[in-house]
Amino acid sequence: MKTVLITGGAGFVGSHLAETLLERGYQVEILDDLSTGSIENIAHLQGRRGFRYTLDSVMNRSLLLELVDRADVIFHLAAAVGVRLIVEEPVRTIETNIRATELVLELAARKRKPTLLASTSEVYGKLDEPLFGEEDNLVMGPTSRARWCYAASKIIDEFLARAYFKEKKLPTVIVRLFNTIGPRQTGQYGMVVPRFVCQALSGEPLTVYGDGTQRRSFTWVTDVVNAMIELVEHPKAFGEVFNLGHTRDISIYELALLVKELTASSSEIILVPYDRAYEEGFEDMPRRLPNISKVKNLIGYRPTLDLPEMLQRIIAYYKEKLSGHEIAKSKEHKSAGSEQLAVGRTIRQQRALSKAQKNRRQLAASSGQNFKQQRAEGRKGRR
Repeated sequence: MKTVLITGGAGFVGSHLAETLLERGYQVEILDDLSTGSIENIAHLQGRRGFRYTLDSVMNRSLLLELVDRADVIFHLAAAVGVRLIVEEPVRTIETNIRATELVLELAARKRKPTLLASTSEVYGKLDEPLFGEEDNLVMGPTSRARWCYAASKIIDEFLARAYFKEKKLPTVIVRLFNTIGPRQTGQYGMVVPRFVCQALSGEPLTVYGDGTQRRSFTWVTDVVNAMIELVEHPKAFGEVFNLGHTRDISIYELALLVKELTASSSEIILVPYDRAYEEGFEDMPRRLPNISKVKNLIGYRPTLDLPEMLQRIIAYYKEKLSGHEIAKSKEHKSAGSEQLAVGRTIRQQRALSKAQKNRRQLAASSGQNFKQQRAEGRKGRR
């Protein structure tokens, strides 16, 4: 039975990858520092046979060395993710992406452990083509825009992986992910689908950044993780880069309308300028759609779900999650109410007891006085 190490395994994609690998009979070890991942993502896997996790940094060299030595295959997913995080913390983005990848590749190369590197469609930058192919030029913006540091750092990661394949004979596979979506994804770092869905279900305005005409394709997470596994198992995939995405795209404004329709939400749609959403001078790409012929020809990859069905599943997930929070709140409220009632009963009981004790004292005092008075009158009569 093969053992797989997933760095960043408590993240959105990593947790789905772990789940699928376990279903296929692999032993799975996860390494994650929970900087962008969540223990909640892997809570349902805890206790399952063949599953282990370690909460620590990929930069812990001695720990990583031990985990890499135990593994037969490595999926390196640990990275700084999300446009908001990238814009707000460029130093963390660059250091996390480049240093961690360098260390994973170095240790994997010692025993030539097959390694899959998760890259991103962001590397295409400002390329203006109807479809993005793996051999197309990568067009970056100026270094004065922090937005491009993520793409630049992932390009370095790709160069490193290909260099290790060429020079150190390390079997590496690189996948460029195009807007992967599904349950357990968070909108906290700028991911648009979970943000729209949560806003719609909560009756809040759907915030569309820019003018909403920018177009993106969205891919179901299960399709992505299945392709990852098949690629790292395929000898002809080593040393190569593959796009993983969907063949259809949609404008972000149309996406907001579709989410509203599927949730039956009365939320309004608000356009938020990029300067307010991220930073002054923020640059975005008008369109990003992958050419997936390369991965299709090698492993027969094709998307299994269209966007409306993906959204329906995500909406159902968040409805259940929000409902669970409401139930928890209700229980908490009832518990607090019960505690207040109990406190109230205790106070009333204490007051009643205090009053009874006071009455007994008064009665006793009154009885004592009567007794003394009767004795005094008796003495006078005897005289």
